[in-house]
Formats: sequence, structure tokens, C-alpha cells
Amino acid sequence: MATASLSASTRANVGKGVARSLRREGKLPAVIYGHARASQALSIDARELGRLLEHVSADTTVIELSVDGAMTRTLIREIQRHPVKRAIIHVDFQELVAGEKVTVNIPIILTGVSVGVRLNGGILTQVLSELEVSVDPANIPNRIEVDISEVNIGGSVHVNELRIPDGVEVLTGATDTVLIVSASKASEETAPVVEGAAPSEPEVIRAKKAEEEAVAKK
Repeated sequence: MATASLSASTRANVGKGVARSLRREGKLPAVIYGHARASQALSIDARELGRLLEHVSADTTVIELSVDGAMTRTLIREIQRHPVKRAIIHVDFQELVAGEKVTVNIPIILTGVSVGVRLNGGILTQVLSELEVSVDPANIPNRIEVDISEVNIGGSVHVNELRIPDGVEVLTGATDTVLIVSASKASEETAPVVEGAAPSEPEVIRAKKAEEEAVAKK
């Protein structure tokens, strides 16, 4: 489980005008909510948040949020961005309660090089990049690793084949495909020709030969 620290301050005023004023001051509007607490408006330092997000995964990192000096364990549940500039404009935090499971998306990381790609010119396609799980916040894994070294052309990996840490309940479908290795067009075109086999003729040529033979017999 990864953790990080961030400071926040409570704010009494809300609304678009207040949010714009905060951003001009280098701060961001935020909110914290949880099972046992009412939603509370906050402000956080935009640069501090930016530096934090450069080094951690927002989806799987427990944020120890210091709200006016009182520390609360949280998860970032939503980061809203400007539709054009992509700058962060609002953040939602969920307070974590000891013993209460949360639903999070864990990144799936591929390790090794597929034998189908390395030796046979295949193409690897990762269909699923995250796994939805239910887990106690204290046991949130940073990643789920998949060794793909032995996956050959035509091979695939499904969710029920992954190695899942104890205490993690997978919510993604068990038969969902994580990755597949398929033959490339180049490898199909260079497939070996069976010795002694006559080369196939295009359909149009065969039809023309049949017509010529029929005329010759008349």
C-alpha cells in the first residue's frame, strides 16, 4: 500500500465565484466525504497537489490529508479537469474507515517479453489495463503484475489466471480477457510453403483455363 501526505483547509464559502477566487490564489476547491461524516468543503494548494501526483498513483494511494491540523486517511475519488487546458479544477476525497472495504481500480502491469512476439513476430494487445477490486484500505496493492514470457501466438490471459494478493476481492469478470498475442500480417505472409505442394492459382486464371480447354475439345 502506498501512502502520501497532503495539507488542506476547511472553507465556509462555496460556489463558482469562490472556486475562481481560490484558483487565482494558487489553490484548488476540494471536498471530503465519508461513511460517518457530512460532506465538507476544502481548499488545497495546487502546486503541492501537482507535485504529489507526479510521484504517486491517485487511484491506489492512501492520502493522509491534514485538515486544519487533524489527519484523515483518504482516497482521491475524482479529479476534475478543465475540458481544454486539462488543468485540475476540483478534487474529491473519500474518508477511509478502518475495517471498511473500498472499491478501487488497480493497474495491471505486464512483465517479461512474450515468446510469441520475441521469436515469432506476433502482436501483443493488452485488452484490460485495470482490475476493479474490493479491498481493505490497508491492503490496497499498488499493481497486479502478469508475467507474459510464455504467451505464444494464439495465447491469451484472462482475469481468473491472475495472481491476486490475499484479502483482495476481484470485481472484474473472471473470464474477461487481459491480453492476447496474435499473428502479424507479415508473419502470415512469410509462412513456410509445404514442400511438394503445387502453388495455388488465382480463381480468375483457373476459370480462364477451363474455358480454353472446353473450346479446344469442340
